[in-house]
Amino acid sequence: MQEHLRPLVSLPFLICLGLLLLNDFYLKAAYPNVLTGKLSDICGLFIFPIVWSALKPKYKSAIFITTAVFFIYWKSIYSQSFIDFFSRTFFAIERTVDMTDLLALPVLAAAWFSFKSDLHTPETSVWQKKLNPYFIAAIAVFSFYSTSQPRYVLQFDQPQYVLLKSDVSADSTNYGNLHYYPFGSLLAVKIDELDISQRPVKNDDYHKNAEIENLDRTVSQMLGDAAQLIPVGTITSLNIKNPEGEDSVRFNGSRLDGKFIRKKDGKVIIEGFYKKGLEDSVWTFRDAGGNIISKVTFVNGERTAIRYFKNNKPIRSENIDTRSDTIRNKGIQIALLVLLFAAAAFLMIRNYRQSPEKLKIRRLWKWLLCLSLPVVVWCFHFGITYILGDYNYDVFIVFGMAILTYLLTCPLFFIVIFWIKPSKQIDILWYGLLFALFFSIWIEVNIFLELSV
Repeated sequence: MQEHLRPLVSLPFLICLGLLLLNDFYLKAAYPNVLTGKLSDICGLFIFPIVWSALKPKYKSAIFITTAVFFIYWKSIYSQSFIDFFSRTFFAIERTVDMTDLLALPVLAAAWFSFKSDLHTPETSVWQKKLNPYFIAAIAVFSFYSTSQPRYVLQFDQPQYVLLKSDVSADSTNYGNLHYYPFGSLLAVKIDELDISQRPVKNDDYHKNAEIENLDRTVSQMLGDAAQLIPVGTITSLNIKNPEGEDSVRFNGSRLDGKFIRKKDGKVIIEGFYKKGLEDSVWTFRDAGGNIISKVTFVNGERTAIRYFKNNKPIRSENIDTRSDTIRNKGIQIALLVLLFAAAAFLMIRNYRQSPEKLKIRRLWKWLLCLSLPVVVWCFHFGITYILGDYNYDVFIVFGMAILTYLLTCPLFFIVIFWIKPSKQIDILWYGLLFALFFSIWIEVNIFLELSV
């Protein structure tokens, strides 16, 4: 092992890398507290400069200084414009502005001395020799991305309120995306968005309905003992003034149930109907002048159609797939992929029968094909996913699926190239397409099963 790579297999580095991955993928969600919030910063600051210093030892001092400067910038409000640009252009990233995170900066000193100590270690142990430092570095780079993994957030297109018995003051700064409007012993809570624990299989109204099924209980638990639910059957009508206008709402117990009207400057801009907290029937949206912009039809909380207006006259309409429509369409897509798989397999078998002689390839090219063709499979799979309209993954899932594709197909290409041996050059691409179709069918079937739950 090269001397400058020893820090990547040192015990302190591996412990910090393991803690970083464990914290980002489990501990933060299972035990959200100050410790798990700071642990990623501490471990990340330790391993980040060591990775790049091990790969580029000549720039060690510059790497450590740049890490400190960038960390300060990253944790400040001044980095928001960069994050917004990056999220729009490439993929969504997240970070929390918390200047107390800068208390983790002394960890860089520990990383510096650990790096120097590892370089002067006379001999690596037996278990360290078995580790591939480049593979460890690749895992570390992935962990840096996972630290900035975006939250999964459910945002509401229409206003969402719950009504509770509570004397909590209307101080929304203590509760994030909740806004409070007290009415004596009652407290109306407006919810802008909700954090959800995992990525939804599809961002649709069906998913939204499932998440807000127990919205009143969720908000009540967030407030703790200071709030209680109102029994079902208790009807309450309120006029709530908020920055968006004045909302006239009707509650059955703690949930919205009945007519909803929002006025602004004395004119109705939103008019609709709630049933047990879910949108129902036809909702009408108007501009500030009172002209109709659109009418949206809901059935059991799911949008089924949208009509657009100009000067109060309909100009076009749009049908929306419900979850049941999506399941049916997904079944059709899977059937088409199976047919394409069968067609590709048929063409490849026909080539073998027409050309019994095997294609002669030099050994070096065989190795290059086996190592590079999995990337072609991933490109085929990416294209299929994009065409099917399923490309809504974040970068972490895309990266993980790319690795999975490579690990699954690389051994298969060694079997194809060295043992089965293609008959024509085009067969190499047919194999790539065949593997991509098989992988896509597997992914789509899993999506279909998740949608059907």
